Amino acid sequence: MSALANRSLLSAAQRIVVKVGSSSLTDGHGHLDPPRLAALADVLAERRAAGQEVVLVSSGAIAAALGPLGLPARPRDLATAQAAASVGQGLLVAQWAEAFARHDLRVGQVLLTADDAMRRAHYRNASRALTQLLALGVVPVVNENDVVATEEIRFGDNDRLAALVSHLVRADALVLLTDVDALYTGPPGRPGSVRVPLVLGPEDVAGIDVSRRGSAVGTGGMVTKLDSVAIATGSGIPVLLTSAAKARDGLEGADVGTWFAATGRRASVRRLWLAHAARVRGRLVVDAGAVRAVRDRGTSLLPAGVVGVSGRFSAGDPVEIVGPDGVVVARGLVAYDAAEVPALLGRQTADLAAELGAGYDRELVHRDDLVLVRSRGVHA
Repeated sequence: MSALANRSLLSAAQRIVVKVGSSSLTDGHGHLDPPRLAALADVLAERRAAGQEVVLVSSGAIAAALGPLGLPARPRDLATAQAAASVGQGLLVAQWAEAFARHDLRVGQVLLTADDAMRRAHYRNASRALTQLLALGVVPVVNENDVVATEEIRFGDNDRLAALVSHLVRADALVLLTDVDALYTGPPGRPGSVRVPLVLGPEDVAGIDVSRRGSAVGTGGMVTKLDSVAIATGSGIPVLLTSAAKARDGLEGADVGTWFAATGRRASVRRLWLAHAARVRGRLVVDAGAVRAVRDRGTSLLPAGVVGVSGRFSAGDPVEIVGPDGVVVARGLVAYDAAEVPALLGRQTADLAAELGAGYDRELVHRDDLVLVRSRGVHA
């Protein structure tokens, strides 16, 4: 068996991130199902006893509050969803604390948004906190901070968050637990649909229909799972996708679920966030020379090469860099507010510094804050 296909990498990993979805933790009526949580805690406690460090990314906060709040389904309006998250988050972490306490393990709650993986000070703080929790023998329970999140709460990005967390803690593998036990060539249960045991690259999933929506209590589906897989494997972290019921066998290296081999090298978490999770706030239109400089020579984007700007953004926000043909060339973190940019367009940095003062000789987008967009996706 090739190293790429070797599932024993998972059982031998020193540090793993395990993400579990809402549908795997609830009874289908909006209530957390303590036996389900306890069963998964048992499996993860076994991995801890075997010497592995485990970070748990757990959905279920909003779903946990549906029953107690008398809500018939996941709220669609932001205010109610935030209120449900506020109630459900405490219920969720309390259940995890009780489940792991039976194994003399403590849990620590860590609430993040995707933005925490992009802002330099935020992700450094998050990384330190998670690393120290692991050093203290604690099982970090990570969830999206749905009480204050906005777009995230509507789109449900815990799958993507799990991939980013796996980079944040430099995990050796990511495990995605969902309500199906693997990726299939068609809808599970349909005649002729078979399990895909191994994926070595994107070409192995080309043509597979993954449009089926997730459960009523969750927000994701197989599409978000594969987005998460692409983030992780494209930057050096293999992924196992299976069901919570088969978690024990999967974590021991058995041939269950779908094993996605790593296909690339590790990149910085901030670049990964920018490439895969950032929602751009505007765009900078550049001339052909700037396209060549950014794309072919890996330079920063200077004001001299920019011919147009649109959107409402602040310094530090993600923007698209677009060529004269309208094709997106890159994404980057802009160094100026949108209102400042029109006065800089097409001008040399030395002239700007002389006219406007020190500080205006900096790049619009520094190369360290820039990722290229290729025809087949975004590359850090």
